[in-house]
Amino acid sequence: MPTISVQGKTIPCEKGANLRQVLLKHGIELYNGNAKLINCLGLGSCGTCAVEIEGEVTDLTWKEKARLSFPPHSPTKKRRLACQIGVIGDIKVKKYNGFWGQGDTIVWKSEE
Repeated sequence: MPTISVQGKTIPCEKGANLRQVLLKHGIELYNGNAKLINCLGLGSCGTCAVEIEGEVTDLTWKEKARLSFPPHSPTKKRRLACQIGVIGDIKVKKYNGFWGQGDTIVWKSEE
């Protein structure tokens, strides 16, 4: 069973579980500011659930690749959309600032 390390917590999940759903179920604040009120609810179109992942997850979906290619996101940053990620193995998660999580300052990380 894979585990998700986030905000000093270790959360077990089923292999293939959707990262966004697992984080929200365990009370992890995935969205910055008003993005928690204004987001696409996991459809992969808004980009507000962007996080940085270390570990084994599913490959980029076409929706994710398209959204992360447009501003304010950049394909050169190592961000992924939590709503499009299936957890395959143990992972560590970081969240950055900015409405879309596109910033350069870490808001929270796995070891907090």
